[in-house]
Amino acid sequence: LALQPGTELIRDAGGLHNFMNWDRNILTDSGGFQMVSLLKLAEITEEGVTFENPFLSDNNDKEGETNSGNKKRTRQEATESGSMMLLRPEDSIYHQNNIGSDIIMALDDVVSSVADDKTRFQIATYRTLRWLDRCFAAHRRPHDQNLFPIVQGGLDVSRGGLRDVCLAGFRERDDKAPGYAIGGLAGGESKDDFWKVVDHCCRALPDTKPRYLMGVGYPLDLVVCTGLGVDMYDCVYPTRTARFGVALIDGEAPGTLRLKSHACSEDYRVIMHGCKCMACAGGYTRSRLHAMLKNDNPLAVSLVTHHNLAYMMALNKRMRDAIKNDAYGDFARSFVRDQYRGKDSGGQDVPKWVKDALAAAEISLD
Repeated sequence: LALQPGTELIRDAGGLHNFMNWDRNILTDSGGFQMVSLLKLAEITEEGVTFENPFLSDNNDKEGETNSGNKKRTRQEATESGSMMLLRPEDSIYHQNNIGSDIIMALDDVVSSVADDKTRFQIATYRTLRWLDRCFAAHRRPHDQNLFPIVQGGLDVSRGGLRDVCLAGFRERDDKAPGYAIGGLAGGESKDDFWKVVDHCCRALPDTKPRYLMGVGYPLDLVVCTGLGVDMYDCVYPTRTARFGVALIDGEAPGTLRLKSHACSEDYRVIMHGCKCMACAGGYTRSRLHAMLKNDNPLAVSLVTHHNLAYMMALNKRMRDAIKNDAYGDFARSFVRDQYRGKDSGGQDVPKWVKDALAAAEISLD
């Protein structure tokens, strides 16, 4: 967005709410995740992160390649030519201020959770704290935009370990932070490591401020992590899986319906009874969606996408209602038992990590 169409255009249109005609909350990320997803195109230094411009196709402008027989370009020359982009903490906040989102994220130094480099994790953790100070200093709109720091530190939840180092640094800056994010997960780590980091961070972060778990969106993960104390989530999973013709439904794990499968070709039920999405409320049967998906009808992808978003919204409402009624334990037990009926009942047994995580949240499945 900073490159095309440029955040200045969004700013001049009155901010992203006006630009996209959306009167509800908007959250934007800082660009830190691209340090993982575009690592091969990025160079990370104390100043910031330099990315290769994905919109420029002129390979002669890229650093390290010859230009019509001339000497190789340096990274500085490539940056000045526009083929490389430097994103500093100040730049990230500048662009998010222009966008006008309600919650903005500090630029953090992100390392893949499955990386095997203790020194890199240590550098990233301390750099995240230094960059946070630069983000706070650059923030021009603290009165109407909430800047969240992002907890880093890899999978190290040992006493005094890297997660503790980051959390301690945040406590020293708590007066500037209206909420917190937990980052560096959902990158391929084991579920056992995953839930332990979430639990560790939630116990250390204040109860009076929102806790946002970044990049997590499987329904079971949401139910478990909400029990551990998480308030907010984001994930591409519901929309991305819809593009492959997979719908989210209640019932046996993994809680999905593959509409492209032959089993749906003569199934005249809607995706999920009682769902109010455009597909289910509109009477689109599994059979019809199967045929549309097989023929690459783009409407089918839109309908499944709407269904998956409606499913996630309904799930979040059910979780909120359970919390308000002081009945979250009962809700979590019911949800897990619905997905895992047990091998004796023809289903699957509850995974150990789910049992352990819920036990940490003082929710027994017995």
